[in-house]
Amino acid sequence: MRPSGRAPDEMRAITIETGFTKHAEGSCLISFGDTRVLCTASVETSLPPWMRGKGTGWVTGEYSMLPRATNTRNSREAARGKQSGRTQEIQRLIGRSLRAVVDMKKLGERQITLDCDVIQADGGTRTAAISGAWVALRLAVNGLLDQKVLKEDPIQQKIAAISCGIFNGTPVLDLDYDEDSNAGADANFVLTGDSNIAEAQATAEGQTFDEEQLMRLMRLAKIGCGQIFEAQDKAVG
Repeated sequence: MRPSGRAPDEMRAITIETGFTKHAEGSCLISFGDTRVLCTASVETSLPPWMRGKGTGWVTGEYSMLPRATNTRNSREAARGKQSGRTQEIQRLIGRSLRAVVDMKKLGERQITLDCDVIQADGGTRTAAISGAWVALRLAVNGLLDQKVLKEDPIQQKIAAISCGIFNGTPVLDLDYDEDSNAGADANFVLTGDSNIAEAQATAEGQTFDEEQLMRLMRLAKIGCGQIFEAQDKAVG
């Protein structure tokens, strides 16, 4: 039995509230159970120096966790003067995931930054961030298309991410904190709307796993991402 009482293939409740902030070109508050992440998309005409003059755009991500997103307060990374390795890893993951489904030439010479700020953490913050960032990106691009700033839609596919793991010997979907902190193995999958893999991370956390268990985790990820895609479609209309 999982601590939450969920079945092995059962997701936590997913909610996506769009337009959560008024200034960003696209925004949403996404919740996977008690994990809540604010995702905003900012459109800028400035590009990194190495991208200028090439006729293509760029999509990047930034990630942070509020000091009291967890059960004890963590100091702000800005106060410490540098980002943790974990934060940098997640930021790169968010950026790679979103770029996997965006045609940079169609985006033109502009940059879209996806800021993902964890308000409350209960496991799966990086996967919720990626899934919510796509919604914020979609809303921002919709605005550019409506304003005829863009002639073609640069977003080629939906993208979503979900965590899976082996808990008490059983592959399970969408780990919360209690499961994640005690899992024998955990994995994060980033899948596109046509079921292709953008990224897969799987790590033994005390016990190794075999090929069949890995494939079971993959099958669970497809179930979970399917439900996230439905929530994304509903959120963006």
